[in-house]
Amino acid sequence: MRYFCLCCDYDGTLAHDGSVAPSTIAALKRVAASGRKLVLATGRELNDLLQVFPELTIFDRVVAENGAVLYRPAERDQKILAEPPPPAFVEELHRRGVAPLSVGSCIVATWHPNETAVLDAIRTLGLGLQVTFNKGAVMILPSGVNKETGLRAALEELQLSPHNVVGVGDAENDHAFLAICECSVAVNNALPALKERVDLVTETSDGAAVEELIEKLLADDLQSIAPGLQRHQILLGHTDGNQEFRLEPYGSVLLIAGPSGSGKSTTVSAIVERLIEKEYQICLIDPEGDYDESEQFVTLGGPERIPELSEIVEVLNARKPSVSVNLLGVPLADRPSAFQRILSRLQELRSQTGRPHWIVVDEAHHLLPAGLDSASLTIPTELASLALVTVHPDHLSRVILNLVDGLIAVGPEPQEVIDQFQAGGGNTPAVVQLQAKPSAPGQIVAWLFANKRGPVIVTLQPSKIELRRHRRKYAAGELGEDKSFYFRGPDGKLNLRAHNMNMFAQLAEGVDEDTWTHHLRNSDYSRWLRESVKDDAIADEVARVEQDRGLDAAESRKRVVEAIRKRFTAPA
Repeated sequence: MRYFCLCCDYDGTLAHDGSVAPSTIAALKRVAASGRKLVLATGRELNDLLQVFPELTIFDRVVAENGAVLYRPAERDQKILAEPPPPAFVEELHRRGVAPLSVGSCIVATWHPNETAVLDAIRTLGLGLQVTFNKGAVMILPSGVNKETGLRAALEELQLSPHNVVGVGDAENDHAFLAICECSVAVNNALPALKERVDLVTETSDGAAVEELIEKLLADDLQSIAPGLQRHQILLGHTDGNQEFRLEPYGSVLLIAGPSGSGKSTTVSAIVERLIEKEYQICLIDPEGDYDESEQFVTLGGPERIPELSEIVEVLNARKPSVSVNLLGVPLADRPSAFQRILSRLQELRSQTGRPHWIVVDEAHHLLPAGLDSASLTIPTELASLALVTVHPDHLSRVILNLVDGLIAVGPEPQEVIDQFQAGGGNTPAVVQLQAKPSAPGQIVAWLFANKRGPVIVTLQPSKIELRRHRRKYAAGELGEDKSFYFRGPDGKLNLRAHNMNMFAQLAEGVDEDTWTHHLRNSDYSRWLRESVKDDAIADEVARVEQDRGLDAAESRKRVVEAIRKRFTAPA
């Protein structure tokens, strides 16, 4: 479910001439019965609202006084969110004969054409107050207070995100809160300026319009209008014709695949950065600690610490931070089952709050391998907003591949990525033979299966902050078998696996001279550091040792081990 909350304005939206029709109240009750929350956002003072609308208990929260008061109907408790009006200001308005004049907990309200006297009084007294209009009403509040700030306070208490809210209104003071809603709606009787800025305009007016919206909401969670929500789309890059290529922020299951060192992390970082900029919450499952130093995430877990499920949920419930879950402390063989437990808990949280909005799974072939018994997989059949990152798409579970509806192929041979995806059991609209492949740095192939254009070459719009690899992961963590170094020797008699840098240094000091020299002369050490560890600086340094034929085995071994221990300093 995408929309967990409906937020409504009162006058001119829910109510006509101050009252709400019984059919509209019945429709609101149906929304509550569906498990969704209801929020009312109004410019009215709370006492006035309680008198004219006794059914207020339908709502989970009420934002009154245009954002200055938050009311909890179930507890009959209110929270003041702003400063009270300065007495000198109210006295000045009375002195000027401003009438009618209403003074609430924070709001001061009057009617047109009194705004001229109000603005002059604010200037005369030098006050930090703002004037907001609601058709004929003139509302004065502390600067920065509006329905948006009030709605954010309500959502904070309900542990919901604006990205899971559909909002509906009719007047000037509704612009602010509708702008943060994932779907913004104007009733047909709304001001033209509001109609121009929203995602949907109803065919009917007032309460009947809210009923119309509720019918759509309960019928298909507003999927029928999803194509119109283009303001939330995520820029991936530009096509050869310099046209923007965008991704939907909800619903897709993307596979981002390509060989090691091809730019998958750069692609993921760009997508993640844009989602976070738009305040979508992400939970990234990070088996190898690649994202530990990313400023975009709160990182949980590490080489010596396995994150608790309760800890993950607690941080996600804070709503604002996105979370990276480092699974280096989990033995490689146990990671699929650990991921299953995490995914199950994330799905439970999603069913309650709609968050995290995206789940990103790095090294997905380790967590969802093809060899897993399909009966043991607990992948939901309607899993949405998921990104899977892998070197080997054909090594992924067929269960998860069947959910993929978009493919981003990274690297110089995108056809191989597509072929591997199809060979592994992934469903595509057709068997495709690419007519061209990337020819410039930063180019990738993007294929959204619902798009009839087929695969498209896209020049990636890079992230603003380059992802920094966390060296501690390589020093003391457990790299996958495909990224480990194997001391095998000239005849392949050995099979000593170095699953991190500390182990590599230990094994390097202990292997026989023939084995050491064999790998040295084949440039195996620098190749591994460049392709698997993805550290060009240390790879270049080791390559110089490999190329120096004047060094004997003992000296070359000493230099390589010293270089690695200097760069990767985590304790063994």
